[in-house]
Amino acid sequence: MSRTLLHGPFSKVALTAIARELRFDLTRFESIASTNDAAMAFLREGGFSDHWFVADEQTGGRGRLGRQWSSPKGNLYASLTLHMPCPIEYGFQLGFVAALSIYDAVASFGTVKDHLSLKWPNDVLSNGAKLSGILVEGTMLPDGTFGAVIGCGINVRSHPLDTPYPATDLAEQGLVLTVEDMFAALAKGFRANLDCFDKGNGFRYIRSRWIEHARGIGGPISVRQVNDVIEGTFQGLDDQGKLLLAQDGKVTAILAGDVFY
Repeated sequence: MSRTLLHGPFSKVALTAIARELRFDLTRFESIASTNDAAMAFLREGGFSDHWFVADEQTGGRGRLGRQWSSPKGNLYASLTLHMPCPIEYGFQLGFVAALSIYDAVASFGTVKDHLSLKWPNDVLSNGAKLSGILVEGTMLPDGTFGAVIGCGINVRSHPLDTPYPATDLAEQGLVLTVEDMFAALAKGFRANLDCFDKGNGFRYIRSRWIEHARGIGGPISVRQVNDVIEGTFQGLDDQGKLLLAQDGKVTAILAGDVFY
């Protein structure tokens, strides 16, 4: 497989300048327990800006459902704080915004674009294997407003092997680039999709684009929940972003679970 090398890296000053050009602030760490924890602390302490927390490595990275997120150096670990990004009841829709932003960021490099797809609720796949993870966490702030943190882990140069769903990384897919290159593309994707999301008013557009790139619509899937596995045909998303699963002529809207093809 051919590999495309994108040269860099940006300096920390340049990375901050890129973030600010896109109306973000940025804090970068060499090592931290969790960028999501740092971002949430920032929100709860009164930080109201759209602020990225980026780390070279995490010692306590977390994924969905409390799973550990392997975080060695060479991959991108970044969490974004958002103050009042949408009404709290639509907070889970931010996962679709994040998935599209990662998709757009990776696709902008061209090399692996034709192999990318989206897996409900918020995974980005390359050749059917998981390329990234997203963790959206929300909180009610002391002033009564809603704040959210979107954590993004993108496998740039390595990926874990002991995962319930096959994983991969950009280098394995033939795209070798720096974490700084990846972040610059990610920040650009987020700004564009957050503007389209428009605090929830533009979710119809986000939903439409997500469905356009989704894997497996019209085919059989299983959805694993805490105490159950549901099998059926993937029928897309409802107006709120719930997965539509058809079984014996009945369509069920599912809010949470892990999809397997």
